[in-house]
This record gives sequence, C-alpha cells and structure tokens, in this order.
Amino acid sequence: MILVTKFRGTARSAALQVLEEVFNQGAYSNVALNRVLSSTPLSDQDKGLATEIVYGTVARKITLEWHLAHVVDDRNKLESWVYILLMLSLYQLLYLDRLPRHAIVNEAVKLAKKRSHKGADKLVNAVLRRLSQDSLPKPADIKRKNKRYSIEYSLPVWLVKKIIDQYGEKRARKIFQSLFIRNKASVRVTTPLKFDEIRISTGANISKLSPVGLVKESGYFAGTDYFKNGDITIQDESSQLVAPTLKIQGTEEILDACAAPGGKTTHMAAYLTTGHITALDLYDHKLDLVKENARRLRLADKIDTQKLDARLVHQQFAPDSFDKILVDAPCSGIGLIRRKPDIKYNKDIQDFEQLQTIQLEILDSVCQTLRKNGIITYSTCTIFQEENQEVIQAFLDTHPNFEQVKLEHEQTDIVEDGFICITPESHQTDGFFIAQVKRMY
Repeated sequence: MILVTKFRGTARSAALQVLEEVFNQGAYSNVALNRVLSSTPLSDQDKGLATEIVYGTVARKITLEWHLAHVVDDRNKLESWVYILLMLSLYQLLYLDRLPRHAIVNEAVKLAKKRSHKGADKLVNAVLRRLSQDSLPKPADIKRKNKRYSIEYSLPVWLVKKIIDQYGEKRARKIFQSLFIRNKASVRVTTPLKFDEIRISTGANISKLSPVGLVKESGYFAGTDYFKNGDITIQDESSQLVAPTLKIQGTEEILDACAAPGGKTTHMAAYLTTGHITALDLYDHKLDLVKENARRLRLADKIDTQKLDARLVHQQFAPDSFDKILVDAPCSGIGLIRRKPDIKYNKDIQDFEQLQTIQLEILDSVCQTLRKNGIITYSTCTIFQEENQEVIQAFLDTHPNFEQVKLEHEQTDIVEDGFICITPESHQTDGFFIAQVKRMY
C-alpha cells in the first residue's frame, strides 16, 4: 500500500490530463507526465500525488477495468474522460492508504462537474460510492489460470502465457509481482575518486551488479550538483554492465550502432584515451541527446554522431573499419515494464518476429565492418529468447567466421550459458540481456 497523507484536487486534474493523453492518444506516460507537471503550478506534494496516480493507474489498468466492468454496463456509452476518471479514482480506493474514501469520491465528483454539464458528476458519484461501499469481486476466484494472473497482475493474457512458457509458473509469478515494486534510482559514477564522497552525500548504496553504480530506493539524483557537474549520470544498473564487456583498452575505433540516448556511448568513451566512437541513430533529436550527454560528461571530443539506419552500416563504412561494435538493439522493451508500464499494452506477439528480423539485419550489416579478432556486444532490454538467445544463435548459424564469447559476472545468478540474462525480479532492475560474439577470420 502507498502512504498518502494529503489530497489535492489539482493533482487529480493533472493526472486526468496525462492519462487522457496516454489512453486516448498513445502518449508515453513518462513523457506526458513530465510535460504536464512542468507546465502546471503544483506543489512538490501535489506533483508526487499526480505521479503516483498516473503510474499506478497505468500499471493496474487491466485490474481496474475488470472491477469497473462489474458496475458499468457499457463503457462505450461513457465519454472517455469519464471512464478514465473512474479508473484513476478506483486506483486510489484500492491501493492508496490513508486517503479518505469520501475525499476520493467528492473530489472526483467536483472534477466531473467542472468538466461537464451533462450530469457526468451524478454518474461518477453513483459508481464510486457503490465501489467504495460494496464488496468487490476477487480476481483469485477466476478459474482460468492465465486469465486470473492477467487480472491480478494487470498483464495481457498473451504476455502472461509467454512469460510462464519461458520461465515456468513459479518464476513467472515472481516476475509478475516484481513489476509493482518501485524502480530503484540508480546512477553510474563517472568520477571514480569521488565515489565514496557521492555515496555518502547522497545516502546511496553500492550496486551489487555494477562496480561504478550507486542505488537508492528513491531519489532525484538529476537535481544534484554531482549530476550537473558530470560526476554521475542516470543509468540503470543492468545497462551499466554493457560497456565493460567490450574490455576497451583505450585506443580502439568503436561503433555504437544504436546509440541514443547515449548512456552506453559515454560509458564506453570513458575508457578511451586516443580511441574514438562513431555513434549512430535514426533521428536527429535522439542524436542531440547523445551529444548533450557527451558534453555534460566532458567526452564530446571522443564521440562523433551520424544519422544512419544501422542496417545500412556496411554500405556506409568500409570492411575492417572498427575494432569493437556495440549493438544495443531496438527491442520490445518488455524488461522496462516496471518503469514504463504502458509498454505492456502497446505490444502484441507479432512484434517479436518483426523485431528479430530487424535485429538480425543490424548484426548482419555491422559485422561486415568489423576487423579480424574484433568483438560485437549485443544487448537488449527485453527478457524473451526470440530477441535474445535465438537472435545470437541465428546469427552464428549464418556467420561461420564468428563464435560466441562467453561472458562472466560475479553475480553468477545472472549468467546463463555465457549470456548475461537479468529478469526484473532478480535484482529489482530492468530486465536485460547481453551477449558477445567474436570474428575469427
């Protein structure tokens, strides 16, 4: 349960605005929330409440819809904003502690009355009072297992089945449960001599996965002078494991085939002396993020950016151009559900086949520009074999001059068959996959 001590209607107005953009216009919840909060004069407490309502409602959407279906005869007859208002209000009734039920209902009614002159307030009042007074149905009573887990953990049925098929029911349930645990705040320390100073000053803990990582249960590292001065950068612990696999000596010519927003690019650049990185992405605004990160971390002289589809690398660069290559491949992003819960509603099972095709096309293109004995590190923020192990195996099957390089880590639980495979429940990080191949001849 979330502890909330004070309720403010303006926070709800902001949350409703964001959720309309997310559910009706397909906006990303984090992007829409940041935009609305930055343009709305709310107190920090109100911003916190609005943030909780938005992410909580998105994360629990399927569960909330199931409950509403028992009291709303036909949702299609409601204006979409009314239904969304009911959802975010029910989220608070079910999951926010110490928030008076009458306050939730009254504030929702006020918001409906202000928004509409068609009696929406009366409907909102009736539905929410019924939900707050009657005993709600229990998802545990649903007989079909996959449907029960879908409602209980607010995941599409196909995703429930897919995770169970790959990881087994016991581990799958742990993964499902972990997706409601708040994501840790994590940073990569870029100034090693200040590591202990930053740790003590910020009250952070040393990462169990990354030797240059610090983590907190919650916190705003980006607001510190350490961030502004380039002593730290925001990066998930799992993502911090990528650059070290390349064992950069300092003089290499490196290709970052899918670079934005630049966290891994700048991590690799930190190891360079006379070496150089060519960072690619499809979009100018994403390349601007790479440049911005590089400037803040004082690494801009080691990184050049270029707008290019990674599948066309072999047409743009000559054979033997690079010593090492990173392919942080476009993927389904299923490993990011904890941070970006809307992902689970915007995918379907067909995405995986299409993405695998793109991932293999990228590897096939970039490998043609790698020097003999050079290595490619392949990474994704997903947990499914179609985008991970199967991609590497398919690449090796069609490229006999390459072999797998087996990766290692002190945390042996994240290493499987020479791959680094992190699921969200294991260390409360993003789900992540890292593999490496080497050109033999």
